[in-house]
Amino acid sequence: MTHPDRSAHPDRSALPEPWLRGPIEGVHPLAAPILYAFQQAGEDLAHYTAGLTREQIWANPHGLGSVAFHLRHIAQSTERLMSYLQGRALSAEQLVALEAEHEPTAAGRDDLLALMDRAFRDAEAVVRAIDPAILTERRTVGRKQLPTTVIGLLTHIAEHTQRHAGQAISAAKLARSA
Repeated sequence: MTHPDRSAHPDRSALPEPWLRGPIEGVHPLAAPILYAFQQAGEDLAHYTAGLTREQIWANPHGLGSVAFHLRHIAQSTERLMSYLQGRALSAEQLVALEAEHEPTAAGRDDLLALMDRAFRDAEAVVRAIDPAILTERRTVGRKQLPTTVIGLLTHIAEHTQRHAGQAISAAKLARSA
């Protein structure tokens, strides 16, 4: 579903958006939108970040979040939300990573896209294994154990991914024009 090899991305102009490419074999139609969101985000972010320097990736244009922040946040929030989906609390490692999301590192564009692709692949394996009979099962999120359902979490992961993909694309355009 995701494309870790950036050169393997299809010509975007030749394909419709992922959700218009047909059903995903072996995935329930109510779970498929999250995989479409991952594919769309991966393709869009690879396209719009192409050619950016490390400095542009980490720039905070107009005080906004950097491209790097959004890429790392998409990856790490997907991992955290998938933990909740599986009925698990966050690990100590996930909590440490959450605190460090805004801190610049030596990571460049390819490293950050690979981090995101890994998170998407891991999440895709979980989504593919979901029994549709559990979509309405209760789940809780965060320290406050806020209530949701499996389908609620899947929906949120998809929309959260797209929200941050859009912010990363805007940051990339602003960084490129600076």
